[in-house]
Amino acid sequence: MENSEDCAVTVVPGEEKQRYLIPNGNGHSSANGALSGGGAAGAVTPPLVRASYPERETWTRQMDFIMSCVGFAVGLGNVWRFPYLCYKNGGGVFLIPYLIIGLLGGIPIFFLEIALGQFMKAGSINVWNIAPLFKGLGYSSMVIVFFCNTYYIMVLAWGFYYFVKSFSATLPWATCKNPWNSVDCIEFFRHDECHNGTIGNATFGNMTCEELANGRSPIIEFWENKVLNISEGLEYPGVMNWEVTLCLLATWVIVYFCVWKGVKSTGKIVYFTATFPYVVLIILLIRGVTLPGAYEGILYYLRPDWSKLKSAQVWIDAGTQIFFSYAIGLGALTALGSYNRFNNDCYKDALLLALINSGTSFFAGFVVFSILGFMAAEQGVHISQVAESGPGLAFIAYPKAVTLMPVSPLWAALFFFMLLLLGLDSQFVGVEGFITGILDLYPGKYYQRYRREIAVAVCCTFCFVVDLSMVTQGGMYVFQLFDYYSASGMTLLWQAFWECVVVSWVYGADRFMDDIARMIGYRPFPWIKWCWSVITPLVCMGIFFFHLVNYKPLTYNKTYVYPWWGEAVGWVLALSSMLCIPTTVVYKLFRAKGTFRERWDHLTKPVWGGHHLEYMSEDTDIKSLASLTPNSEDNKVILFESVM
Repeated sequence: MENSEDCAVTVVPGEEKQRYLIPNGNGHSSANGALSGGGAAGAVTPPLVRASYPERETWTRQMDFIMSCVGFAVGLGNVWRFPYLCYKNGGGVFLIPYLIIGLLGGIPIFFLEIALGQFMKAGSINVWNIAPLFKGLGYSSMVIVFFCNTYYIMVLAWGFYYFVKSFSATLPWATCKNPWNSVDCIEFFRHDECHNGTIGNATFGNMTCEELANGRSPIIEFWENKVLNISEGLEYPGVMNWEVTLCLLATWVIVYFCVWKGVKSTGKIVYFTATFPYVVLIILLIRGVTLPGAYEGILYYLRPDWSKLKSAQVWIDAGTQIFFSYAIGLGALTALGSYNRFNNDCYKDALLLALINSGTSFFAGFVVFSILGFMAAEQGVHISQVAESGPGLAFIAYPKAVTLMPVSPLWAALFFFMLLLLGLDSQFVGVEGFITGILDLYPGKYYQRYRREIAVAVCCTFCFVVDLSMVTQGGMYVFQLFDYYSASGMTLLWQAFWECVVVSWVYGADRFMDDIARMIGYRPFPWIKWCWSVITPLVCMGIFFFHLVNYKPLTYNKTYVYPWWGEAVGWVLALSSMLCIPTTVVYKLFRAKGTFRERWDHLTKPVWGGHHLEYMSEDTDIKSLASLTPNSEDNKVILFESVM
């Protein structure tokens, strides 16, 4: 074919496409109309106008993607939440509902989000061009990940503060001789010696058991009086803690310089931030199992209680933990997948990442409970009295455990450094997902040389300003509002439900399975499609309604009840993401023209990107994939591009 003034023809060898082509099926359209409709036989495809801005960057090597996903999905929840849930819900028995829900809910959606990002080559908003009517799913995930980025980093700021304070001969939370300690502070509790009503103590003199019970640990006083300097309630914000504020600022600066250059730099940083925590976990496990009481602690972690399987709460806890630890519904997995090569085998990647995620959670339980068993033995109490979850484990239980070890500053520094790294990679990948979604909204004509660096700076600065409300004396109450409502189980379950419904019933599960086959060269196991279509949506809605029916008002430390207006703020945070989906659907249908059927057909027609045309051939279907050979004439794609 000869070139003309209007059109140029580019023949792309099959080797560049790695054998997999996308047929130009009816109903396919693109933003510039290049892929719209099936057309008559022999008709010339309308020219594709190529934008003048750079192509979407990809990972330098596929291991960069694997490590980024590991860093994002494997986070604090694997270390401080899963072991406690396992102990609370019947020990080893908890693995049964955990694995079942993981297979029926977690892995299918985890794979769906990665595959969707890879296929559409877009972030969490534009990826829903696959069904534009439901683009509210993208806005919803952006709201959720923004809230997560805002409050999650506070845990890192507290961990950074503890890490800095660990570099001292005597840990500041080990004694009662500090300005922030009260008169009720007691360094040692020996409840097993409290038999006859009194206990002799060389430091505090004779104390009754009642007085001993009312004593406060220096660890708790350091956390509440020094780090949080907590006020009476949400209505009393108080003053800012400048030391924690500086730690927060330093953490945001680290996140900025990890993200500002994109996945080329992020993919390298996660090699350290994602792997080093495993080194620390192994070191802590070796140390933990050598401590007295460690064996009893591990037994409590694993001892099966088969009666727990009859409890609905056990299954709900398993489902909630799966969705939390797999980081589903945040849009970040979609963003990471969008930087993959089009023909990357994301199916195997998803299965491998799910195995790493769940395996890390199980392994971390041995580390945590070996140390908690030692802590219970040292204090002479039952392990149920020292078993903690969440911040209680990180900032109360473990700091107490290291004070009982020789060379305690070393173990404290190691633990909080691991905590910092576990959270950091989750944080900057979350920011990466948010920035990717924002930048994908800009058309090419608005491309600027430093737009990414500027966008990341604006995002980090704005989040830091919001975070200032959490470093005040009432900041812990604000933190809990964000944690309980903005990225709670209900919002993530709502998001996951609609993702499955849109892909399976609006776009078509079989159709998307064909798209995946064109990317990876084979169809995934059929149970993936069954889960997307029926099983996973039912699991999501079942857990969602259980949460809704059993909703309890938020409290702090089981004593402080939030005021009505505080609870209202929490529901505003939750609904701000959940309502994005139905609001966008109603708005788009209202603005469209024609009958309802015509509006629906128009608004659910996929809008393809330019990269889809590169893999398009009108005469190719999914069954012909295996027959294509690298050197055959059929294995070429003709691209039309306008000559500007």
